[in-house]
Amino acid sequence: MEAEAAAGAGPAEGAPRPLQEEQEAAAVFAYRPAEDLVWAAAGQASPFDRALQRGWEERLARGLFRYRLGELQTRRLPGPLGLVAQLNVPRGSERRRPQEVRSVRQSFDPAQFNFTHIRPGEVLFALQRVAAASSSRVLVAINVSPLEFGHVLLLPEPSLGLPQVLSAEALRAGLEALLLSGQPGFRVGFNSLGAFASVNHLHLHAYYLPWQLPVEEAPARPLRPEAGLYVLERGVPAPGLLFYSPAGRPPGPLARRVCRLTDHLARGDVAHNLFATRGAAPEGGPPGARPGLRVLLWPRQASFGAKQEAAFNVALCELAGHLPVKTAQDFHALSEAAALRLIRRCLLPPPRWARLQQELADLLPPPCDGAQDD
Repeated sequence: MEAEAAAGAGPAEGAPRPLQEEQEAAAVFAYRPAEDLVWAAAGQASPFDRALQRGWEERLARGLFRYRLGELQTRRLPGPLGLVAQLNVPRGSERRRPQEVRSVRQSFDPAQFNFTHIRPGEVLFALQRVAAASSSRVLVAINVSPLEFGHVLLLPEPSLGLPQVLSAEALRAGLEALLLSGQPGFRVGFNSLGAFASVNHLHLHAYYLPWQLPVEEAPARPLRPEAGLYVLERGVPAPGLLFYSPAGRPPGPLARRVCRLTDHLARGDVAHNLFATRGAAPEGGPPGARPGLRVLLWPRQASFGAKQEAAFNVALCELAGHLPVKTAQDFHALSEAAALRLIRRCLLPPPRWARLQQELADLLPPPCDGAQDD
């Protein structure tokens, strides 16, 4: 469904406005999961894509971003994985400095920058699930330091001041946003604190990238297949957990299963990144066949403080094989081997990773749990 009721005239750009007022003034994109989710993404723009892209381009024309993002130089690195490198100099130099954090479970601090401080106009619309029992909404706002075209933030009820700890409700909204798009290159992800989340206020990322990534087709080893849980080890930049859901299944049960694991990681102060995309079945498939939903979860070494890697930081997109590179020199010189060395420095030691796989698999409920959506 198209966004409804365009926002009315507000204060001049740059003038402060309370978030509640901004949220109430936002256009509403209402959708019905049973009718509006796109299970066969053929590359045609959906109503959701049109609303997001039109609003994003209009904000770009109004100068609401930190830099004007043009077409990015992109190349596949030679090698068996086919990693996708992009040159994005301004994101490396002009993005907001990440907040200092010391724990994956750090409490929300209203004195720090958070999404109640975003400027009028940064909100594109409020995503509202018509079938939901509650009236909660997810704001879709531009990321003012974009990775790629259409890079937005999904902000679940920002006025609640929730810390950057993933919830099942927030993940379901992200997965449904992914499935509202008709573009197979639209992806959604989450960085925990300690895994290069730059703001301690609950948010997910979503963006378009018209390049296939290795994690979308690589075959996986069964771990708890009856619960949809597998391990990706071969043909990917970093080993991780894979949840797979075939086309047509509602995302709610999948989100709850994933968040059983992320809740456990957060309680144990284990940093983690998540990447959701359309993908092949766990056993792999023919090139380009991506009939279901893949959710990748990487427990990893925590990186606290404002550390900067030489060529790129390792967060959700880098672990999936999309490498936004900060300098032209690094972009042209980067090899697959050098990229993998950077990525693998952030991984858990193999003995800890092996123990954690079984520890997390044991958390999952019997298959009958979550058979029906909310």
